[in-house]
Amino acid sequence: MSKNSDLSAADLRTSIFIKGAAANNLKSVDLVIPKNQLVVVTGVSGSGKSSITMDTLFAEGQRRYVESLSSYARQFLMRMKKPEVDYIRGICPAIAIEQKTTTANARSTVGTLTEIYDFFRLLYARAGRTFSPISGKEVKRHRVTDVVDHILAMDEGSRVHLYAPLPREYDDRTLRRELELLVQKGYTRVMADDEVKQIEDILEENLPSLAKTLIELEDHEEMMVLIDRFIVKADDEENNKRIADSVQTSFSEGGGEVIVYLDADNWTAWNNRFELDGMTFMEPSPSLFNYNNPAGACPTCEGFGRTMGIDEDKVIPDPSKSVYDGAVAPWSGATFGSWQKDFLRQANKFEFPVHTPYGDLTKDQQRVLWEGNRHVGGITDFFDQLGKKLYKIQNRIMLARYRGRTTCHTCRGGRLRREAEYVKVGGTAITELIDLPIDQLQTYFKNIKLNEHDATIARRLLLEINNRLKSMMDLGLSYLTINRLSSTLSGGESQRINLTRTLGSNLTASMYILDEPSVGLHPRDTERLVAVLRRLRDLGNTVLVVEHEEGVIAAADYLIDVGPAAGIHGGEIVFAGPYEDIHSEAADSLTTKYMNGTMSVPVPEQRRRLTNWLNIEGARMHNLKKIDAKIPLNALTVISGVSGSGKTSLIKGILYPALRRELGEGSSQAPGPHAGLSGDLKILTQVEMVSQSPIGKSSRSNPVTYVGAYDTIRAMMADQQLSKIRGYGPGHFSFNVDGGRCPTCKGEGEQTVEMQFLADVRLVCEECNGARFKRELLDVNYNGKNISEILDLSVDEAVDFFAEEASISRKLKPLQDVGLGYITLGQASSTLSGGEAQRVKLASFLTKEKKGEHIFFIFDEPTTGLHFHDVAILLTALNALVERGHTVLVVEHNMDVIKSADYLIDLGPEGGRDGGHIVFQGTPEALVENGEGFTAGYLKEALAGN
Repeated sequence: MSKNSDLSAADLRTSIFIKGAAANNLKSVDLVIPKNQLVVVTGVSGSGKSSITMDTLFAEGQRRYVESLSSYARQFLMRMKKPEVDYIRGICPAIAIEQKTTTANARSTVGTLTEIYDFFRLLYARAGRTFSPISGKEVKRHRVTDVVDHILAMDEGSRVHLYAPLPREYDDRTLRRELELLVQKGYTRVMADDEVKQIEDILEENLPSLAKTLIELEDHEEMMVLIDRFIVKADDEENNKRIADSVQTSFSEGGGEVIVYLDADNWTAWNNRFELDGMTFMEPSPSLFNYNNPAGACPTCEGFGRTMGIDEDKVIPDPSKSVYDGAVAPWSGATFGSWQKDFLRQANKFEFPVHTPYGDLTKDQQRVLWEGNRHVGGITDFFDQLGKKLYKIQNRIMLARYRGRTTCHTCRGGRLRREAEYVKVGGTAITELIDLPIDQLQTYFKNIKLNEHDATIARRLLLEINNRLKSMMDLGLSYLTINRLSSTLSGGESQRINLTRTLGSNLTASMYILDEPSVGLHPRDTERLVAVLRRLRDLGNTVLVVEHEEGVIAAADYLIDVGPAAGIHGGEIVFAGPYEDIHSEAADSLTTKYMNGTMSVPVPEQRRRLTNWLNIEGARMHNLKKIDAKIPLNALTVISGVSGSGKTSLIKGILYPALRRELGEGSSQAPGPHAGLSGDLKILTQVEMVSQSPIGKSSRSNPVTYVGAYDTIRAMMADQQLSKIRGYGPGHFSFNVDGGRCPTCKGEGEQTVEMQFLADVRLVCEECNGARFKRELLDVNYNGKNISEILDLSVDEAVDFFAEEASISRKLKPLQDVGLGYITLGQASSTLSGGEAQRVKLASFLTKEKKGEHIFFIFDEPTTGLHFHDVAILLTALNALVERGHTVLVVEHNMDVIKSADYLIDLGPEGGRDGGHIVFQGTPEALVENGEGFTAGYLKEALAGN
């Protein structure tokens, strides 16, 4: 492969050839990647995996795509940074699915991300049938063809009259004026008092009713204008055409109504207005079911589904109570208790079960309790009454106590206007479907019954919907609902949802690049993911997966291991070949050693002795089934369970906000429903949620600032002789304020070029060439390096470089201890992965630790983006926190972390409605012995070293 000419057409059809890749830390890598295979790229964190996949392969694919665009777009190509590679041959069209949390837009949902909701809207607009909420009858619009077909079905020779009622929409038009207008249009007869009369005769009679407006006419004074008279002739095309024209004219003159009249006892009224039971309905259209469109959005909440109002969780703090037992909290005491008594007294009139727990009531029964009925007032009426007397201070206090962000009372969280709920497909409204879990939704659409007409319309739409639902089921997302907000999804969930949308397009001969799609997946669900990746490969695509999960690596057709270490010690291909070759002599890398069992994360020799406990009682948020969980203090505890089993609800939704409240730290988030928090709370001083949220959104934010080392570095640079001569202070060495930073890029190091219809392009600043500082400031050196060169050092290099500056090296050392020795000091925080950001936060805590503190640390999947070897380093850091007197709670699926726990809480057994139970609490060995749940089997293998 030394020469480009060596590559034959056959080679390019079967493989992708990379020559001299040097992006970031890559050391002029040559690589051959087989096409139409499942290729896993792995290696320790910072070894160069993303440099090969994203910064080289995908960047080149993007560049070639842009080259195919207009000359306007291509004028920017000379300024775009091309991948640092000699050449790439045989590349396919590239699609990258990165690991990142989706938009925080409150209108973005699982349905819009997967495009399933777009098909829902089209299905209901085209195959939906509208039903009156009053009578339950279907609302139909009669069309010209319906009337004509009715007439032609009559007996041959029937004499038919077509009448049009006088329209009522002209409030100020008198009957006389209307009749005069009809004469001007050429009409001569009307029916009045069941008798056909000449209009001219009626005008001459000068009846009193002629002075009335059309809206004031009594029933016996109403008239109908005769539009046409004809005889039914089945085979007379000319006559049939005349009938159709007359029917159309009748609809027009009659304001949408026409009377087909044979005699006084045989006539039929037809209406082409979409109305029934005195109601006018909106005709189904895609925009009617779009909550991002004013035509479909609920007018109260404007399509958000939530408004500021009375919070149900505050009004009903304990759903296990019945109305009789005082479930409605504000209906208590001498003043307001009369509302409860009145409700109980009237309940038998409408068969309301007053002894049934609120949580077990049907939606209709809960609605009666809130909205009331003709017999009794409900909770909403109660608060409306309080609102009418706000001059009373107790009323204002009561309203403030129960106010919060709550489900919109108009659309009940469905986001759509009420008219959309009247349209049904298969007897179900769209607002009912969006709240069903994916597994129930799949069952519904598999068994949906439609008539032949609707089935023909819906066939293609149902195919697309079922395909996407199947993909979501295969990807372990069965517990999600279509209405779930995108902002509440984890990075792994959002990535798998993006994969669902991509699978729905059924592309072939393409290259998919996925960045850790197994994030957030239990090993049971990882097997489903592998099946989906193989299906993608079998369509004729090349699938490249950047991954550390053992199950995904073991499923690879071809394995590429980048290393041997991170940062400047990485950037090489240490193994590339079929997965089966990991046992060969050539497979001498960290990954292959962990995969073939030569190396492993050791099982702790003994578990810590547990003495102090924290108890969560009666947790029932979302799918939690009123569980009681015991969490040991001064220990490493892991919360495990399949995706959607309730881990996030228990820890993020209940434990974290409840602990903050107990410790007096305050929280904008109210804890989810639970009975209480008890135990040895007095020994805790603080609670910290170490999540994967970014440590900074600005490109000027960086890890060295976050751990507090940059202030010391700037002070040290300002203390150099040249700085004193020129009058430079610490502020000159900051790129956040004017003084020393580059005035062109404002310390960004890059400039943004707006591309109009394309994504903006970021280019290296031409003034400072990416150094971020003014040129004269770069004259100041410490040990031969200026401030820009120091910020380009990796953490590992910086620890050695500042060996004589204890105040700096002491703050940088924790970054090294948590496995982040490969990141550079000045790396933009926005470029860090969720796992890297989480470890930077951990390092920050290690640098700021004070004596006598007992912090309750909560980590959300800290192994994200970590290689087996990095997991061992992370476990050392977590155990160091425990040894220093802290408590560490980890939500995790990684078996190496689970087997290292002192105590394990396994939730399940399934996700969604079938989850929310505690499968087991105890040591890892005890779980294996117990054998319940999906975690036990995988943990047994991990403890055995398999």
